[in-house]
Amino acid sequence: MLGKPLRIVSVLMLLALVAMAQTIPAGSAITVRLASEISSGTAKAGDRFDATLAHSLVVNGKTLAKAGAPARGKVTSAKSSGRLHAPGELALRLTSVQVNGKMVPISTRSHFAKGKSHTKSNATKIGGGAAAGALIGGLLGGGKGAGIGALAGGGAGTGVAAATGKEEAVIPAEAALTFTTSAAATVK
Repeated sequence: MLGKPLRIVSVLMLLALVAMAQTIPAGSAITVRLASEISSGTAKAGDRFDATLAHSLVVNGKTLAKAGAPARGKVTSAKSSGRLHAPGELALRLTSVQVNGKMVPISTRSHFAKGKSHTKSNATKIGGGAAAGALIGGLLGGGKGAGIGALAGGGAGTGVAAATGKEEAVIPAEAALTFTTSAAATVK
């Protein structure tokens, strides 16, 4: 006899708990500000980073977390720059955000960052070195000296490009990054 009322009360309590739980739907945009700089030259996959919400997290007209609430993420990929080619690359994901004083796990798509291309900078250094070498060689040794000077200057320009050529991907502290949730997250 008590079984049926007990089941009804249990179902009603379960429905009340579900109603209290909020959901951050898949496809929600969450913008955060980084607490510190992240560089492809020093970061490693798996490194954690701290951030704060740049804007309040609002779902269906209800504010779940206010701007300034803590958030966390991780570096999912980091590739350091080469000297003459292959600029640095970073991939980051947001992993949690604080709602009602509790860190809520979330899943987001990656945010990608890539360093500047080496091409223009290297061409300028190598070409400039070759031109300067040709000019000096031509003044000192005529046509043959210009050829030798161009080769020597090009080699020197290549050395300068190799010594100064790293183009890391860098995301500065306080940068605002927007992540998009890839799955719904339940807030309890």
